[in-house]
Amino acid sequence: MKRLLCLMCVLALLTGCAPAGQEPSRLNIVATTYPTYLAALAVTQGVEGVSVSRLDTGSVSCLHDYTLTVNDMKKLSQADVIVMNGAGLEDFMSDTLAATDALVIDCSERVELLPVVSHHDHEHDGEHGHFDPHYWMDPLNFHTMVGNVRRGLWDLFPGEVAPDLSANTTLAFEQLQPLYELGLKYLYPQSENAISVPGLITFHDGFQYLAYTFHLPLLASIEEEAGSEASAKEMDEIIRLVKEKNVPVIFTEVNGSDATAKAIARETGCAVAQLSMIMDGWEPTEEDSSPITPYTELMLNNIYTLINGFAGREVLSPS
Repeated sequence: MKRLLCLMCVLALLTGCAPAGQEPSRLNIVATTYPTYLAALAVTQGVEGVSVSRLDTGSVSCLHDYTLTVNDMKKLSQADVIVMNGAGLEDFMSDTLAATDALVIDCSERVELLPVVSHHDHEHDGEHGHFDPHYWMDPLNFHTMVGNVRRGLWDLFPGEVAPDLSANTTLAFEQLQPLYELGLKYLYPQSENAISVPGLITFHDGFQYLAYTFHLPLLASIEEEAGSEASAKEMDEIIRLVKEKNVPVIFTEVNGSDATAKAIARETGCAVAQLSMIMDGWEPTEEDSSPITPYTELMLNNIYTLINGFAGREVLSPS
């Protein structure tokens, strides 16, 4: 912690007090996932003396078997702050966390975690138990993540910077709230604009957070990857549900396998659409309205896909 105390003193002097020709000390923040990276960028936007980077976890669709790369370990060795998803997602970080003196921010704090709904070839054990760690798929939970980052960083900055952290957090909420309201407008059963949603069937169990926040009945959720497709029994059950409930569309994950979904579509005549788990995306640019723009645009596309898929026509368009 001595290192952090020194950084606190240095950050208080980051307004041009470094010797001429010498780079001022920086607060190195390392995020473990793409969503936590965007949250950290959102909170620290415009704050001098801060460097935010992320691990290479966006290169895989499932983190439960992830192994830290050499580049990851280099970043972590230089980290002053580690921003984690938590909820048992980063089992690969256990040894690093035991050895680091960096401040660790767990973005799952104050989030209402949902129990795992499928154990198809994966066990999601973690310090929180059998809970689904993909909570960022609820826009309101993403706002909680941003708030957790702000609280975690609060004491590391001089008083004159603290209002910037709060203003950035408020801006993030203002961008996330419309996503929630749009989903409720068209998907919440009691809304006057609601389309008919007989039930949600997905091929990644993390999508249950979308179902929960927009009050969609979740009929089936199977985490499927290439080489780990649904069993014949699971396929028969989904086929039965599609026919019985007259489900017009089922949803796969952008980076996941769609073999089973296509087979079910051939059997039942339902459509197949893709949703993104937002495990990776583009780097925010100056043209983006804020660092969380990649998240809001990807989530907006998910909401459009749900609405148009169940309606069977284009109700909303990104344009």
